[in-house]
Amino acid sequence: MHRALTDFATNSKGKQLHPTSLLQASHGRVDRDSLESLAGQSILNPRQFDRQTVIAIAQLAALLETRNVEMDKPLDGKIAITAFFEASTRTRLSFESAVQRLDGKVLSVPDGQVTGIAKGESLADIGEMLNTYGDVVIMRHPDTNSIDEIRKNLQRPLINAGNGSGHHPTQALIDWYALLKWRPELRHADCPQDRRVHLGIIGTPGSMRAVKSFLRLALLFNGAVKRITLISELADPVGLELTDSIEESPIPIDMTNDAQEVMPDLDIIYVNSIAFLGDSYRNLDTRYKLNRNSDMKKDAVIMHPLARNDELAEDLDSTEHNLYFAQAAGAVFVRQALLTAVLDRLGRISGI
Repeated sequence: MHRALTDFATNSKGKQLHPTSLLQASHGRVDRDSLESLAGQSILNPRQFDRQTVIAIAQLAALLETRNVEMDKPLDGKIAITAFFEASTRTRLSFESAVQRLDGKVLSVPDGQVTGIAKGESLADIGEMLNTYGDVVIMRHPDTNSIDEIRKNLQRPLINAGNGSGHHPTQALIDWYALLKWRPELRHADCPQDRRVHLGIIGTPGSMRAVKSFLRLALLFNGAVKRITLISELADPVGLELTDSIEESPIPIDMTNDAQEVMPDLDIIYVNSIAFLGDSYRNLDTRYKLNRNSDMKKDAVIMHPLARNDELAEDLDSTEHNLYFAQAAGAVFVRQALLTAVLDRLGRISGI
């Protein structure tokens, strides 16, 4: 059963994105082979994905957004554990909504202080216990090494919902779902010249996990991304983990601390200011603030993983530059697509 147009995940302000644009461009097809390769896999790092898998997840998310697949109950009998040892609004709630809308069940740890961690229990021991409590574990943790620690004993698939300054792979998938709905031609390695994009990133990928993961996936889209410009107040915003990939990328990548010089040429502006340094959050790139008067292209779009501070003015919310609300609105469908693939329930969705 298809949804009416008004049932799509519309956002209250800004540019509206409709999944039909991506589905029509893909002739309604979903690359099932790429999705089936994710069955039983942990999702830890965006390096796990190739370009085709990112596109396949976006195609399935678009299909889920256009249909009442709840009737198929694809996650019936499955239990997801959302273990959030670090504060979250969008990520935890969108994962839990994704599971419950597909008829799965959720066990939630909304605060690490309500677990045995408060009494000194190790993550490894918690991982051992979670093996018998659910079918997949979705974890956010302030310690970058937390993923390795819990996996010492955890045998269930683990989805990394953010680990310190490490990675946030599902946020990057959400980001690219928004971009592929906005401009479906980006899925092609031979994207027409006039549809290729100059991508600007305001932030420090080395210490901002969402920015790092977004950039990692951007490097897959050679032939669609014509140039990437990193804008940061730091001399070295990249960090060791990304250095080799950037040096090897066929996409030209520039670094600058002068946002005004490059801003008029950018098609996409991805901005974030919240970095995780040591064991706490800090605002970086405070010199770069976007508002309605910023010197942008008329059709440039702004992305932000949210939550925002004053780097992104609210006076942009009602403009067509605002892609960040539509970006957030797609989160449930991307996470539904990923969970359905990881839990090997694609066969329960009719028509794929």
